[in-house]
Amino acid sequence: MKIFGTDGVRGLANTEPMTPETVLKLGKALVYYLKSSLSIESPNILIGKDTRLSGYMFEQALSAGITSMGADVFLVGPLPTPAISYLTTDMRADAGIVISASHNPYTDNGIKFFGPDGFKFEQDVEDKIEEILKKKKYLNDVPESIGKAFRIEDSSGRYIVYLKNTFPKAFNLHGIKIVLDCANGAGYKVSPLVFQELGAQVTLLSIDPDGKNINLNCGSLFPDNLKSKVIQTKSDIGIALDGDADRAVFVDNKGNIVDGDKILALCINNLIKNNSTNTKNNIFVFTEMSNIALQKFVKSMNANFILTSVGDKHVVKEMRKSNSKFGGEKSGHFIFMDHSTTGDGTLSALQILSIMKKTGESLYDLSNIIDLYPQLLVNIKVKEKAPFKSIPDLTNSLNRCNSILGDNGRINLRYSGTEKLARVMVEGKDEKVINDIALEISNIIRKHIGVQI
Repeated sequence: MKIFGTDGVRGLANTEPMTPETVLKLGKALVYYLKSSLSIESPNILIGKDTRLSGYMFEQALSAGITSMGADVFLVGPLPTPAISYLTTDMRADAGIVISASHNPYTDNGIKFFGPDGFKFEQDVEDKIEEILKKKKYLNDVPESIGKAFRIEDSSGRYIVYLKNTFPKAFNLHGIKIVLDCANGAGYKVSPLVFQELGAQVTLLSIDPDGKNINLNCGSLFPDNLKSKVIQTKSDIGIALDGDADRAVFVDNKGNIVDGDKILALCINNLIKNNSTNTKNNIFVFTEMSNIALQKFVKSMNANFILTSVGDKHVVKEMRKSNSKFGGEKSGHFIFMDHSTTGDGTLSALQILSIMKKTGESLYDLSNIIDLYPQLLVNIKVKEKAPFKSIPDLTNSLNRCNSILGDNGRINLRYSGTEKLARVMVEGKDEKVINDIALEISNIIRKHIGVQI
């Protein structure tokens, strides 16, 4: 059984690989890797988590495994994933661990590893740890060398100060009304304080985690309550975080959800106009799901873009490779490399607010920077993830449909990384045309490998 997936380890709590026994061994394998591969004699490892019920047992399991191998643990409690990224570097730790399943239900949980540079472990490092785990190379240290665990009480304060310093010192948030939905997740304490200390009037939603209500009808996946509250309170902006607060979804002052591609566009526009990207040829990175309108906008600004597979991990990897200072994906992950090594919902919100303060424009007006092409996404349950080229009639259909769309449309096929789903995305100027194309392609896939209902 493979332990690591597309973004760390993830699964149903108390089911492999997310059991206390396996997680304890994972902690041991991490220390073995740090000692044997990086020659770190006495590693320091920072552990944070979100608000899931199972976080307690995994925190203790990891701590037990790590200390049994002669390493020390810094426990920081519930904090956003990007806070662990920042604190791992700030506290000079040798690795950071986040216990979270992001936007998934509370019954799931996961483990993500960060290196001392604040970036998630690369695939080759995860492979080495998995090999150590499977071959049981690790051994407990001698009794006199057992590690210690420390509870770090000022970790949230450090993170708050860091976030506030990413906001331009020439501005404050006095007079700005914000509705903030924390998804009963990892940002429920720190995120409100950041905006309040900068002077904003903040209306709070979903800040009472009970271990089971994380992401439950709230946060970035369920923004309807946020939309209603923005209209009711006549606020300037609505911000919805997900469970581990590494992504943000925005609602404008008229109660509209602002598409993530529009957020990318207005940030790119701001960076180019302020000449603060410091990148060769202004390279920006986003995923293959980005709207054609965003791609054409970047070209119109005499800038370049690179497309990656879906997932913020892929975006960050390409940003590092191309020396890009900004990228993200429309789902709400936005990476400002001058400030952070990973997506950060609160930091992203501060950047949007800074643009609003700088321009004096509302989010509604700012988000009209591009007109998105209609886009349709169809999910098909499949029996197997067969190569798309092997599906009869599909290639011919794709060639014909692509010729119909031309330069003003596209088709993207991919499989879900976590479920047996084929995803068909069609984009173009004419809604009827893209509906017909999506129906044709999905019917072919359904006929040959679909699950019969």
